[in-house]
Amino acid sequence: MKSATLQLETLVCPSCSQKIEAALKNLDGVQKDTVTVSFSSSRARFDFDESTLDIKEAEKAVGKVGFEVLKTRVK
Repeated sequence: MKSATLQLETLVCPSCSQKIEAALKNLDGVQKDTVTVSFSSSRARFDFDESTLDIKEAEKAVGKVGFEVLKTRVK
């Protein structure tokens, strides 16, 4: 299991956080109970199974709901 932090473009409304959270929770391989999106810091954090999900897929999912991922860190 890996942990990911996505630095996002500045979020302008709390509902933005909810859209991103929903997009990440819908991905296979994401531990749904670990997904948190911080409106104040414009960051998304979650744990995922690297054998099921490539981090690029998570970045694409965030992009599909209209938000840019500026930086990704995986531990």
